Amino acid sequence: MPELPEVEIVRRGLERWVAHRSVADVEVLHPRAVRRHLAGAEDFALRVQGHRLGLPGRRGKYLWLPLEDSGQAVLAHLGMSGQLLVQPVGAPTEKHLRIRVRLADTLTPAASAADATELRFVDQRTFGGLSLHDTTPDGLPDVIAHIARDPLDPLFDDEAFHQALRRKRTTIKRALLDQSLISGVGNIYADEALWRSRVHYERPTATFTRPGTAELLTHVREVMNEALAVGGTSFDSLYVNVNGESGYFDRSLDAYGREGLPCRRCATPLRRRPWMNRSSYYCPKCQRAPRAAS
Repeated sequence: MPELPEVEIVRRGLERWVAHRSVADVEVLHPRAVRRHLAGAEDFALRVQGHRLGLPGRRGKYLWLPLEDSGQAVLAHLGMSGQLLVQPVGAPTEKHLRIRVRLADTLTPAASAADATELRFVDQRTFGGLSLHDTTPDGLPDVIAHIARDPLDPLFDDEAFHQALRRKRTTIKRALLDQSLISGVGNIYADEALWRSRVHYERPTATFTRPGTAELLTHVREVMNEALAVGGTSFDSLYVNVNGESGYFDRSLDAYGREGLPCRRCATPLRRRPWMNRSSYYCPKCQRAPRAAS
């Protein structure tokens, strides 16, 4: 699934091309794309049509478009293969187009009808989707109010995270992927941050000191900011920007996907181990396993 950098790249694209524009029409082409909107596809389309879109927001891996002056927002979950693309009206239809949102007004007064655009939700595997929700007083869709702040959020509380980490009594990678503790971190960036911190993914959270937690958070932020700078991590043409451009951070990965390749610190071949229906990549020399995990 896309993680914080990939979702933030999409949010920035939406802010540039979609924010403050009105919705002329909504066409739902596949019901699974709005399955989280329990009232159904027709209700979703009718409720969104005619509204003006506000500044897009993001919390962790979730992003949303507020409907101005309505107290509601369109929440987007990209799932495994979801894309939000801004295309000219009349552009060829993508094979897996699920929702088409036609935008009524152009970006500048000088723009002509030929410059009209639409927001498209494309999803090959249909695990993602759009849904409409009431918002909380601070502007979050109510269904994600329980999601923790992410480490790039200026209001993220490092000390509160450390205390929660110590109380959780779990292992560190499980904690990093727990969106109620810290949001936006997924499998790729967890492996990268742990490699940089020289921490094994099965290390118990109760063993972390404040300096150890601070160092880990530093590396989490570093790897995410570096990924943001190059457009995120794109595999197989997925997780692209709203203009279809892929990110290039996959070329800079130090751990994830590098099984058998030499560690860039010590040259030891990296290992991959099955982990919670995923894989964990690590260096057996730099990231010593705790005794129980060994």
